[in-house]
Amino acid sequence: MKDKSIIIIGAGFGGLSAGIYAQMNGYNTRIFEMHNLPGGLCTAWKRKGYTIDGCIHWLVGSSPLSGMHRYWEEVGIAQGREFVYFDEYMRHEGVDGRTLTLYSNVDKLERHLLEFSPQDAEAVRELISGIRLCMNFDPPSASAPPLSRFLKGMTLGLLFALRYRSIQKFLKTTTADFVLKFKDPTIREALREMWVPEFSMLFMLFTFAWLHKKNAGYPIGGSLPMSQAMAKRYLDLGGTIDYRSRVEKIIVEGGRVVGVRLADGSEYRAARVVSAADGYATIFSMLDGKYADAKTREPYEKWPTFPSILMVGLGIKRTFDDEPKTVFGISYPLSQPVEIADAVQKRLWVHIYNQDPTLAPAGKTSVEVILPSSYEYWKELAKDQSAYKGKKDQVARIIVELLEQRFPGISSQVEMVDVATPLTFERYTGNWKGNFEGWLITPANASTLMRPMSQTLPGLQNFYMCGQWVQPGGGLPSGVMSGERLVKSLCKQDGRRFHTTIA
Repeated sequence: MKDKSIIIIGAGFGGLSAGIYAQMNGYNTRIFEMHNLPGGLCTAWKRKGYTIDGCIHWLVGSSPLSGMHRYWEEVGIAQGREFVYFDEYMRHEGVDGRTLTLYSNVDKLERHLLEFSPQDAEAVRELISGIRLCMNFDPPSASAPPLSRFLKGMTLGLLFALRYRSIQKFLKTTTADFVLKFKDPTIREALREMWVPEFSMLFMLFTFAWLHKKNAGYPIGGSLPMSQAMAKRYLDLGGTIDYRSRVEKIIVEGGRVVGVRLADGSEYRAARVVSAADGYATIFSMLDGKYADAKTREPYEKWPTFPSILMVGLGIKRTFDDEPKTVFGISYPLSQPVEIADAVQKRLWVHIYNQDPTLAPAGKTSVEVILPSSYEYWKELAKDQSAYKGKKDQVARIIVELLEQRFPGISSQVEMVDVATPLTFERYTGNWKGNFEGWLITPANASTLMRPMSQTLPGLQNFYMCGQWVQPGGGLPSGVMSGERLVKSLCKQDGRRFHTTIA
């Protein structure tokens, strides 16, 4: 194809990565983004001097020794980024007064679990052996010499063949089922809380493996600086971003995509169009569902997604120096069950950002409470805007009251409270039902989801997709990897040699 012009819908990680790799390989791209900031779901917002981070807890590939690290160098995120690593993933305070600490270091975790519940020695060793197994599976860096990459690939292939049954066992087991192996109720509750119960257990094991190898660090500054660095990398490569430019329709002529129409009615043409926007909106709204066959519809009709969330950000005039610095926070039991929005909660999980002084004024701390919450509940409530706002205000009051149980005196130290519902995420990112990630990998669909999903639609030429809706498992790496995979395929179509550079 002689015309190298590409329109990309969405400046999230998928869209930006597609633009970056396309610019590297001689294509001319232009991104249309509905929001006024880059990053999509990898974002943050300020309230009264505090930053509420809407995304990052850890970044897989933070270690320069990791194969994933090369991606972050290519898209401009790794450069100059300070990553910090924590001794604890999270603390779970039990109703019996005992505190279970899920350590990042696998040896320390094993010792603690065995001391915490000697009766669960068999289950603990199965958990730890699974983590150790996953520690061996890190693909070679793309920057490594060809022979080194080949040998590492061969080694991983042999290891996979030898341990295939173990891998399949964990892949086909949900977190909810695995925790039943433990007799201790606090361990059961902690592991169930830290991970989506329906999710494949294999990915919990990988998370602990990355934490142990210091390959899942927290980037100081949080989400938005990473997204801004990625946008800068794209612009430095010659790309263009049009903000506040919502794509309403994808223009099709004779079975070929030729451009896009924005919400203001303006039209733009290009040889190819890539949607890195929400998958459901792309297929069923921008393209009116005309190119959705049974295989295309199946995920949206049958596959589970990550749950929608209710996020409460707080600005606290307190340093929390006496609390641990953790990857994921502290969970504590409530004095009695409390109804919060659409669900009754027995516990509260709170993430204290006392590891990142950039998110709050000096001597103060940004804090977040995140709860799963039904999109349908908030959608129905929003039919009456006063009721919707009233419920958000009620949630804010309840959360502050509940924090007082664990942190006495905190009520008088709260300077800011901001509540984001699934509708908030939908409004600012366009994500289907306000989901913060895409498809949930469960034992029922694991074999399907572990294979690369198609980045095209049947009967439609010059159109492609990338992002979390075509790269299962969710997370920031999936967005970048899907963008790279797409541009590789375009280069192959055009007979071009795919190559990458580092800023």
